[in-house]
Amino acid sequence: MRRLLDNRVTRWLKAFWRPVDGAQIGLTRRSVLGAGLAGIGTALVFGIHPQSARKSFNPSLVRPPGSRCEDEFLEKCIRCGECMKVCPTNAIHPTLFEAGLEGLWSPVLKMQSGFCEYECNLCTQVCPTEAITKISLEAKQKVHIGTAFFDKNRCLPYAFAKTCIVCEEHCPTPKKAIWFEEIEVTNEKGERVTVKQPHINMDLCIGCGICENKCVIRDKPAVYVTSAGESRNPENQVLLNPW
Repeated sequence: MRRLLDNRVTRWLKAFWRPVDGAQIGLTRRSVLGAGLAGIGTALVFGIHPQSARKSFNPSLVRPPGSRCEDEFLEKCIRCGECMKVCPTNAIHPTLFEAGLEGLWSPVLKMQSGFCEYECNLCTQVCPTEAITKISLEAKQKVHIGTAFFDKNRCLPYAFAKTCIVCEEHCPTPKKAIWFEEIEVTNEKGERVTVKQPHINMDLCIGCGICENKCVIRDKPAVYVTSAGESRNPENQVLLNPW
């Protein structure tokens, strides 16, 4: 990553400090110092993204399936938008600052706009630089791009004692990644009712986001996907110390 940034800074400095034909560059101590500080500052600014230090990760930075580890991905991705064009559910969008300035306009999945279709691997086939590697549909279906979580303050069975199984119905994995626990709760009328409260199986969830996209709570879904558990980065996991 540091070498990549140094190369980019060098190219930028050459472009901005190139003299016109016949002109001479008059380098003073102040100009050299200023150029050096500008280069360092640029490298620092463009190197600021949530995964640069590998100590923290942006939960909203859910990359398409088959994406390389973040450093390699940003080095190879040319922001051509081909993966966005072929996504059948309109799930892939350009980043703003989820990946820092260096990752601007690189692809990220927005689950409220779409979801990663289980029976599709088009984005893995069209990337011209293999920032997203070519993988078969069978292999793609086993890639974890993230993990789903429930917000119990918004989920109907948890927060309002109302039955809802929409997320589980749409879960596409052969063995459902969402399972239910039947719980007896008290509703707003003081009645004892039995509801099915959903849970996520972290081993089966691939982070496709269809549960978030189809959640009946529309302003802010009661189930959401983060990048935790992504296959491409063994350090970005749900549990710090897996059992």
